[in-house]
Amino acid sequence: MTPTLKWQGKIYLFFISSISLIVFITGDGFSTPSLKDWVFVYFLVSAVLLLSYFSVHLPPKDNSFSMDSAIYLAVMFLYGISLALKVLLISILVEFLYKRKMAWWKHLFNFSMYSLMIAGAFYSFLLFGGQIGEIKTDHLFPYMISLLVYFCVNISLIFMFFVFLERVYKGAFNFGVLLEAMVSYCVTLILSLVLAILLDKEQYFGLFLFIVLVIILSVVFKKFINLYELVSNRANKDHLTGLYNHGFFKETLKEQFSDCKMLKQPLTLAFLDLDDFKKYNDRNGHLQGDRLLTFFGKLLQQAVEGTNFTAARYGGEEFAILMPNTTKEDAHAFLNRLRKEVNDTYFDGVEHIPYRCLSFSCGIAEMEKDMYESNELIHRADQALYYAKAQGKNNVQLYDKHNMCLDEIKFKQDLEALEQQVKFFLSKDVYTYRHSKRVFKYAVEFGSCLDELTDHERQTLILGALIHDIGKIEVPRDILNKQGKLEKHEWEIVKKHVTWGREIIAAEKRFDDLLPLIELHHERYDGKGYPYGLKGEEIPKLARILCIIDSFDAMTTERPYQRTKTFEEAVEEIDRCAGTQFDPAYAAKFIAFVRERYLPLAEMQQLN
Repeated sequence: MTPTLKWQGKIYLFFISSISLIVFITGDGFSTPSLKDWVFVYFLVSAVLLLSYFSVHLPPKDNSFSMDSAIYLAVMFLYGISLALKVLLISILVEFLYKRKMAWWKHLFNFSMYSLMIAGAFYSFLLFGGQIGEIKTDHLFPYMISLLVYFCVNISLIFMFFVFLERVYKGAFNFGVLLEAMVSYCVTLILSLVLAILLDKEQYFGLFLFIVLVIILSVVFKKFINLYELVSNRANKDHLTGLYNHGFFKETLKEQFSDCKMLKQPLTLAFLDLDDFKKYNDRNGHLQGDRLLTFFGKLLQQAVEGTNFTAARYGGEEFAILMPNTTKEDAHAFLNRLRKEVNDTYFDGVEHIPYRCLSFSCGIAEMEKDMYESNELIHRADQALYYAKAQGKNNVQLYDKHNMCLDEIKFKQDLEALEQQVKFFLSKDVYTYRHSKRVFKYAVEFGSCLDELTDHERQTLILGALIHDIGKIEVPRDILNKQGKLEKHEWEIVKKHVTWGREIIAAEKRFDDLLPLIELHHERYDGKGYPYGLKGEEIPKLARILCIIDSFDAMTTERPYQRTKTFEEAVEEIDRCAGTQFDPAYAAKFIAFVRERYLPLAEMQQLN
């Protein structure tokens, strides 16, 4: 919650406060109990405040729940709603007095919320046959319903508050979070029944025993959580720098990537590499090199302190910073400022390396809407880092696809390497080999017509087109060469060629850019494709282009079990499926390309 309320929040607060006041009046919350009852009320209030302080902590970190609800429920089951509401009111008033820094409306919201929760639980308890004044252990159904209503009212009121503030938190639709909350409430129900039985038998002593029990649980679980965090830190932290290690960082990146993509929030990744670290090591020794890494790790920890950034040692002298809710421009400003601070920070021995100061090179990449997995972000940040080092080190570079073009020699080497892999089909499935070569040819020609593609994207499209069906090498020969229509189970095997192809090509890191084309060229624009059912611009741009080229060649190539379409018929089919199977913008451009480049040749062949 925020310190001040927007007008929507004020309306919502007024609304539930008014309802809770009505509940309080109708629940006889203003009735005056006897002196003996007041003493008991003050004991219960003390118990509520004490148990609020001694909350029960559970892993993971910051997951805890208070047992104050157990007191409200137990009092309600034994003495009715009136006494429960009195305990609630006095507890909130006392909290208001010693938590003066907490905004007044938060106290009011808590009181209103708990009032409605107690009222909902009480009336549902009565509705389903519960009886106030005694605990019937042979008829637990009303107690279960009562707790369920208590839980649902709690979740609904909090969720609606965030809706009114237009700040729906990212875990709101997370089933795991709701399940954890439900487990906590189940524990609350069990302990509320334990407390009710104790109060029924030995009123004050029973309350004392319950408080002692919960405090012991709180202390034990706090020790447990501390041990959990210690073991977790050992598993997730790099022992030398104190930063998170490679494995933890990769897992965090996957989670943040998924969250930010779903919530349409920016996510930026930066890779940092200490300049001339090998030269420093060679001159000063490995022990001093380790001290430098430790020193630099502390600088990164200080830099990200107070932010939601995650800093990690990625490997060797390479570090990574994950920046959720941060644009690449903001990340560039942050890291360039850090670079200058690092340059001005002396460390023993740096005067003997080329820049005569501590420095790093940095590459930054921001998640784009057509990315489908976190490895793409890693690859782009890595390319930007490589470019930063190529620019003379000690600088920060944003990923720019215009700067990432392969040189012609490397492109030809990659092309030859992939060509050798495709030739494996010559002995197994000549059709797939020829199909790959034709799709490659179309990609070369069509790619040159797309002005919006960078040179790097054209090269990636060409290489991906050549190798896109490499996964079919794993498909049994009798299925690949079957004359008739495939059975359902056979078709399921064929569909796996995209994931098999990805596994084959992923073995060489230099081909990482091709992975989306290999794995996703059978995704459909309407979301009905495979393997993931991605939709629209969730599918990477080059995979959408390759899907059109691949389908066009499949339609215009003779196969035993299907009639071959003419180029004109294939063009009409692509036009018909634009917006469903194919990206409509690139479908229109491909149709124009075929009409200009191939249809005149096809018409001349028909005349001859």
